[in-house]
Amino acid sequence: MMSKFYLLVLAFAIFSCKETPKKEMITDAVEEVAIQVNLDKYPAKLNKVFEAHGGLNAWKGYKTLNFEMPNEKFNEIQTIDLQNRFDKISTPDYTLGYNGEVWLLDNTGNYEGKPKFYHNLMFYFYAMPFVLSDDGIKYEEVDALVYDGISYPGYKISYNSGVGASSTDEYYIHYDAKTYEMRWLGYTMTYFSGEPSTKINWINYADWVNVDEVLLPNSITWHKVEEGKIKEAAKTVNFENASLSTDAKPLDFYAAPENAVIVE
Repeated sequence: MMSKFYLLVLAFAIFSCKETPKKEMITDAVEEVAIQVNLDKYPAKLNKVFEAHGGLNAWKGYKTLNFEMPNEKFNEIQTIDLQNRFDKISTPDYTLGYNGEVWLLDNTGNYEGKPKFYHNLMFYFYAMPFVLSDDGIKYEEVDALVYDGISYPGYKISYNSGVGASSTDEYYIHYDAKTYEMRWLGYTMTYFSGEPSTKINWINYADWVNVDEVLLPNSITWHKVEEGKIKEAAKTVNFENASLSTDAKPLDFYAAPENAVIVE
């Protein structure tokens, strides 16, 4: 049976991840390209948010991210190539990855999830706010989010047509007005329906930890939402053993293993 943790993720974390639109498969070599971060294309206050978390120059210099998510059965180990956005999720029960195509190796025959939806889902939650610097994004300053009497300024995030698996999704980032650390993520979900939605789900980001040179979440907490109002905390997801590296894994690390199934 699918673990309760995975059911939790589907219940509280349903939104479309912006998957890098790569169709090519793994090759034997990757050309090294110097990354030049043009900070002028981001709103000034959003740049301050990135800077409060270590800065885009630091983030975009990394090539590999690792983190683990504990649940009642095992730790789910996630590895992401930050340049190509290849990924691999390793567990005793299944291994799931993306290398231009999504693949699944189901060791137990009991995997009940949605691999194309899930393979990079938690990466995008975890890599906030930095993933909101990806290409194809439009930014719009919005009214502050008020929670427990505190105002959190923010931006609406939307995507150019054709970007990612669901370009009609919308996101909202709200930050501490004094420290500029990210505090809230709002999102709509259109992955399954393909239709725009006005229902905004909210995650609180208040637990941060230094990972190498940047600040990443130690845990994130979904909140209940009633009639558009953020209510009490619903569930917290923790992260462990995070690391960043300026070295890339060999590309065959992300290759589909023998007996894996390519997910159409």
